[in-house]
Amino acid sequence: MNILLVNPNTSMPMTRAIAQAAQSVAAPGTTIEAVQPSFGPLSIECHFDEVFAAAGVAEQVRLANSRAVDAVVIACFGDPGLDAAREATAAPVIGIAEAAFYAASFLSTGFSVVTTLNRTVVTAEHLLHRYGFERRCKGVHGTDIPVLDLEGCSEATVARIEAAARTALEQDRSGAIVLGCAGMAPLCATLSDRLGVPVIDGVSAAVKFAESLVSLGLRTSQRGDYAPPPPKAFTGWAAPLGWK
Repeated sequence: MNILLVNPNTSMPMTRAIAQAAQSVAAPGTTIEAVQPSFGPLSIECHFDEVFAAAGVAEQVRLANSRAVDAVVIACFGDPGLDAAREATAAPVIGIAEAAFYAASFLSTGFSVVTTLNRTVVTAEHLLHRYGFERRCKGVHGTDIPVLDLEGCSEATVARIEAAARTALEQDRSGAIVLGCAGMAPLCATLSDRLGVPVIDGVSAAVKFAESLVSLGLRTSQRGDYAPPPPKAFTGWAAPLGWK
């Protein structure tokens, strides 16, 4: 089984770290093919960044149609380009935020999200409403840690995330923590040991959900709004991405 793991930002160190986290939970015989867009921001921390990240996800999924891909994982907690990716391929496409919310709901009656910059809290809240988890999530907590600080995550950075998680568990009376950034994936086991509660990394959850869907022989519906895009030419730098 080949899973295309798309890191929507353009940080190569983060792409490598996310790929390692994904491969560590993958079943024997599952290959993680990690890619990133050919353009776009080094990190995704606002709506402006996300627009380019979504286009980058669409680019990578479109290019992957020329080779064998069994499933796609979008490794950014904003799930940028999720619907476009599902139009661009019949393979199952899993966003890590959606996967993490589902996994947390299996393990606790209420969970909290710990994320990076405070300004991105609203993004997580929007996703919770979109996916129908607003009643299961007890709170979203920012740490004001820049995404790129997670590339070489120091003990001080881990301590800040741990402290925010402890505050969330106490204030929200929640039973699990969802890590609100793909760059936090390598910290999952450490934080779970320290906190004594389930800590859900969306990258790992998305890989296992993707494997399950492929094993069940399920693919994305090709009817309605997830049907392939109508044939048309694209111009400028996007010309190679047009549909015929």
